[in-house]
Amino acid sequence: MKIGIDISQLAFPGTGVASYTENLVRELLKNDQDNRYVLFGSSLRRKKVLENFTRSLSGGNCSEKLFGFPPSFLETLWNRLHVLPLERLIGGVDVFHSSDWIQPPTGARKVTTVHDLVVYKYPQSSHAKTQFRTDVFAPSANIVAVQKRRLRWVKNECDLIIADSLATKKDLREILNIPEEKVRVIYLAAGREFTPKPLAEVEAVRKKYRLENKYFLCIGTREPRKNLDRVGEAFRQLETGGVDLVWGGNYGWGSVNKVNKNNKTIKMLGFVPQEDLPALYSGAAAFVYPSLYEGFGVPVLEAMACGCPVITSNTGSLPEVGADAAFYVNPEDLGEIAEKMSQILRLGNREREDRKTAGLRQAGNFSWAKTARETLKVYEELV
Repeated sequence: MKIGIDISQLAFPGTGVASYTENLVRELLKNDQDNRYVLFGSSLRRKKVLENFTRSLSGGNCSEKLFGFPPSFLETLWNRLHVLPLERLIGGVDVFHSSDWIQPPTGARKVTTVHDLVVYKYPQSSHAKTQFRTDVFAPSANIVAVQKRRLRWVKNECDLIIADSLATKKDLREILNIPEEKVRVIYLAAGREFTPKPLAEVEAVRKKYRLENKYFLCIGTREPRKNLDRVGEAFRQLETGGVDLVWGGNYGWGSVNKVNKNNKTIKMLGFVPQEDLPALYSGAAAFVYPSLYEGFGVPVLEAMACGCPVITSNTGSLPEVGADAAFYVNPEDLGEIAEKMSQILRLGNREREDRKTAGLRQAGNFSWAKTARETLKVYEELV
């Protein structure tokens, strides 16, 4: 079987979709020697990033077809006009696994991963401009319109759809009227680097970021859907000293900086390199992630895999990820968020150890190797 996979998302590292694509491809190539893979990718300014990734891969069952087209060009060509068969660029394949951006016409059997339906459920929480604008000469594009165009082709042409969670499968059925029999739920995972770190590593990272106090941790792009404004307001309700709220992640858009004004106990770290995250999780009093909507929620697993207690939302896919190992809140209830944060601070040593054990056990139920195995079964269904 010859399998084509779109890796264009890897031109923008640090995103959840890029992490998904990288981990899936690496595990497929490591564990599947029976099939051949063709990796398609395109970026105008960041083609070098794609080239570096393909060079890092081992094994002789993989080839790459990389191009210098900006994402906006392919979005117009494939999502709008739906012309130029993929085979003209990469040759014939038996199965093509499309990305989160574009849906090309192809004679191959088609599968795509739908990570979420945020453009339908929370369109107001999507920025008006996509990351297409980061490619030189690419015109700005409305992310809601782009994704809706792409999803129309997914609905009409894809033979099978992979959803990150049962919640996303439910959304696909209720919003796009996609039959259940066309959807396969395949969970994601935390990377292998996410393990409880020794005290020396934790202290080194605390020193690097000047974290002198006990702290609650938030990780993720700072934008309205992540609900960080409410976390900040809830934190300010806590009647305790010597505790900080630490935010790690690039600024996306919206007004999520407002609760930080003149508040020295809320620390904005900005972008945090992947190598620092495990120690940050390991040293935190808790990871706070009451997102308004997630297709999966990998950071919840990352925190649990590091032995960090988790506070997250009681809606959508997040209870699937955290199961009985997390603390749950209504993400729109400031009082609930504040109370759970206070409850974490009151935990005794035995209770914290029990919560750590439960989190480690839950995180252990997920792995990228399992994701790749189940994805390969989807390809095999189609041929």
